[in-house]
Amino acid sequence: MSWRSQRIAEQIRAEVARILRDEVSDPRVSMVTLTRVEVAPDLTLAKLFWSVFDPNADAAIEVVAEGLESASAFVRRQLAHCLSLRRTPELSFRHDPTIEWGSETLALLKSLRDDSQA
Repeated sequence: MSWRSQRIAEQIRAEVARILRDEVSDPRVSMVTLTRVEVAPDLTLAKLFWSVFDPNADAAIEVVAEGLESASAFVRRQLAHCLSLRRTPELSFRHDPTIEWGSETLALLKSLRDDSQA
């Protein structure tokens, strides 16, 4: 990924996070964290990876995915006003399970430590 693509990806991540936090009124997307953004070399597509930090996330993932899908056109329209690009990339929201995997790993390590001390 080129430096320009990386800068644009980070700008897209920051602006979409702000739009989701401040302008989208759908309660399904209120607790979403954008973990990373990948943009196509020609800047026509942006994959936004998201996660929710919730112990009961398994039930909420589908609901959040539906909320993001329904808000994607609005978010893209608002993003077009913020970015100075010739064309605003299509937004594709994808769930990123790495935060949940990290929490599970930490909990497992803690339980191993507790077991070894007992």
